[in-house]
Amino acid sequence: MTTATAAPGTALREPLPVRRRELGRHAVYYVLAGGATTLLQALVFLMIRGPLGAHAANLVALALTTVANTEFHRLVTFAGTPAAPARRHVQAVLAFAFYAGSGSLVLVLLHGLTDTPSPLLETTALVITSAGGGLVRFVLLRSWVFARRPASTVKMAG
Repeated sequence: MTTATAAPGTALREPLPVRRRELGRHAVYYVLAGGATTLLQALVFLMIRGPLGAHAANLVALALTTVANTEFHRLVTFAGTPAAPARRHVQAVLAFAFYAGSGSLVLVLLHGLTDTPSPLLETTALVITSAGGGLVRFVLLRSWVFARRPASTVKMAG
């Protein structure tokens, strides 16, 4: 067995095939969790939209589902990949802010284009916005929050 050590102040990355295998697993779990969370978000939104209004209902639905989604990704999607608690919390706050901002903007635009959009139209617009934001979030989760940090020593067969 040969051991390769990085020069002081630098590090070696994990072999590329490991990251590629993880990408497939990460993507599958991410899509499944995202689909379930988006469905839950839509249902909560529709249930509370009447009494709260579209904007408040969107924020409440997002608050509930963002926490659950982030924990799922920590425990399942990116399990075994260390992430500092502060980084996870910052990511959750940023995810909520991003989805709240984009969802609110979509609702404002929708209400500007249509006098009285139906709850189904509002929900559809929010789901489409959430799906687009999900792609951005996956890249950020994989490359920043749950990124594999390079090791200082990698053992290679030889």
